[in-house]
Amino acid sequence: MAAGSVARAGGPRQRSRAPGAATVRRVLDSEQVTGWSFVTPGVAIIMLFGTVPIIWSAVLSFQRSTLDTPGSRFAGLSNYRQMARDPVVAQAIQHTLVYTALFVPGTMAVGLFLAVAMNRKIRFISLYRTAAYATMAISTISEAIVFTWLFDPSYGVANYSLSLLHLPQQQFLNSPSEALFVIVAMTIWGWTGFAVVVYLAALQGIPRTLLEAAAIDGAGPWRTFRRITLPLLSPASLFLTVWLTINALQLFDEVYLSTQGGPLHATTVLVYYLYDQAFQQFNFGYASAIAYFLFLVIIVITVIQFRVGRRFTYYRS
Repeated sequence: MAAGSVARAGGPRQRSRAPGAATVRRVLDSEQVTGWSFVTPGVAIIMLFGTVPIIWSAVLSFQRSTLDTPGSRFAGLSNYRQMARDPVVAQAIQHTLVYTALFVPGTMAVGLFLAVAMNRKIRFISLYRTAAYATMAISTISEAIVFTWLFDPSYGVANYSLSLLHLPQQQFLNSPSEALFVIVAMTIWGWTGFAVVVYLAALQGIPRTLLEAAAIDGAGPWRTFRRITLPLLSPASLFLTVWLTINALQLFDEVYLSTQGGPLHATTVLVYYLYDQAFQQFNFGYASAIAYFLFLVIIVITVIQFRVGRRFTYYRS
């Protein structure tokens, strides 16, 4: 009797545990748990090397943190006030904006021209498309070395070509008035392949029926391009505008490899000045303040671009 009562008492308890175990087993066997098990290592790495430095740099932006002093002391908004009075920051902002205003439309215009030229059935078209995209595969170091040689004042190809045309020789990267424009040309060449791929994909997504209907209605090639092709390319144009602007505002590699911010700070942009303050002058607090100022500028410009761009962007249903 006692054994039977114990068995009867344990039966419902065992049955009550069974649904919980089944639920746990079902959760462990679900696709969500499997997916998160693959994603978790990547999320941990991003948190460790991405989120933690972002938070720590925000803390440093309110401190006087240098390698010369053993500790860091709270400085409030003094780093930001110093940035407002720093003439080099004002120069760097000006150079960054000038570079962005030239680089973004220049890259989009060259990329669109090449994409339209290669959006047709001609011999060796795959070779041409590969050559256009090859600029993205070339490292920034190689790109800077090549352009430094091309625009060398003494033996560069650019000055040699000017001599053949009986034009005066230029100093290019050694000239405060010309160095930034050489970097613009360098980066346009390096990013053209990316713009070509984006525009070429968008061009091939345009229905041929619309172009044929325009031709039947008597529209010429230029009018068809302006009235049909360009509006249908507006999503790609908005994407390129935002993406290239973000990259332009963070220009660093080409400046570091070719001019080191010179001559006479003529190519000092915000990110290069940030690098100089952090890793040359060891003013980590001041450099963090510059970084967060640039971060806010990028957010504001991106939001403006999206809001304005939506008015001129046509999305096909």
